[in-house]
Amino acid sequence: MMLSAFGIGLSSPAMLDIKLLRESPQAVQAAIARKKFQVDWETILALDARRRTLISEAEQAKALQNAANKEMAGAPKGTPEFLAKVAEMKAASAKVKELEKAAGEADEAFHKLCLTIPNMPAADVPDGRTEANNREVSAWGDAAALVSPHAVAHWDLPWFNSLVDFARGAKVAGAGFPFYVGDMARLVRALIQFFLEEARAAGYREVLSPLLVNTSSATATGQLPDKEGQMYHDPAEALYLIPTAEVPVTNFYRDEILAEEQLPLKCCCHTPCFRREAGSWGAHVRGLNRLHQFDKVELVKWVRPDSSFAELESLRDDAAHLLQKLQLPYRVLLICAGDIGFPHAKQYDLEVWAGGQKRWLEVSSCSNFTDFQARRAGIRYRAKNGKLETLHTLNGSALGLPRVLAAILENNAQADGSVLIPDALRPWYGDGCLGTAQNA
Repeated sequence: MMLSAFGIGLSSPAMLDIKLLRESPQAVQAAIARKKFQVDWETILALDARRRTLISEAEQAKALQNAANKEMAGAPKGTPEFLAKVAEMKAASAKVKELEKAAGEADEAFHKLCLTIPNMPAADVPDGRTEANNREVSAWGDAAALVSPHAVAHWDLPWFNSLVDFARGAKVAGAGFPFYVGDMARLVRALIQFFLEEARAAGYREVLSPLLVNTSSATATGQLPDKEGQMYHDPAEALYLIPTAEVPVTNFYRDEILAEEQLPLKCCCHTPCFRREAGSWGAHVRGLNRLHQFDKVELVKWVRPDSSFAELESLRDDAAHLLQKLQLPYRVLLICAGDIGFPHAKQYDLEVWAGGQKRWLEVSSCSNFTDFQARRAGIRYRAKNGKLETLHTLNGSALGLPRVLAAILENNAQADGSVLIPDALRPWYGDGCLGTAQNA
């Protein structure tokens, strides 16, 4: 899927390779039709044809203008021949301006529509329209052995509302913005530290990113225009609170050329994440299951195109490794074409078993965007043969904190209502239980 920008226009639209779309329109449209997004192909192709015609006509008019100018320069000033060439040159100049203006308008309209074209799903992504069509590809952990017989929904733990204070969070900010209090705050910090240290050990370089991004950054990774309604936005400053660290970190190399020898590059980043859309009401979004603000450690990769799908498997393993160390049963789903996101080519979701709720909770999405984000962001690499190529980007949650925390609280609940802290977190949390008389 080598999808390059083209050079005949007045700008370079961030989209699939227009040459590919012109030569194989049915194949491209059929691939994208597997996803849930609607694209106005007729208008896009018509605008492309119009802009190409206008550009060609503008180039011809420019050539006539240059010829008239050259002939005028060779004619004696003031002669009828000279005056005729002046008139001819002025007419050609006006025509050039008219055509360039029309071509620019067509190019701008074309560029805007191109941003509505999603990435094509990989060939091995299963067909389907909803999450019911997602395919389980692996599972780990025996729930009977790893989940406490005293498991309860985390919001039913007797001390939960004192250590995760939704009421005061709603007073200060609004629903979906809880305070973590006392040892719960310490447990959150321990989880973040654990995630980051494991990522560092796996070869990811840690970065600490801005929490606000500009329009160019959000467009480059595909949040705009697709997810504009789900992002907190300051229109006065044209800035967006990040929905995930994927956005600022991927843009770290925007409009840069890397050396092939640098690839693959791997970074990890902890940030809070902000999302306006928090889903419907009900038990499945109760407690920590879905929030407007939550912490997450993100893994991001920039890789050569020929290795990106192997890198996706490695990325998935890096996220799964954390769940194994936390002794949380999980399953891996290959997401169907109709359920993957706008910029995604292939996506795995990792879901943990929450023993109190007796349901699966998604805690990580690991995705390959192929060259989609890199083209929009202008990230390229210089191959060893000197040629400039567009690289591939990937990212994965390792991990999203609230649902991991929910599973830990439920699966490790004890008879007295306390929660046993997983061994993997003890270097940062210490020994003991959460929710005892000493820390509740």
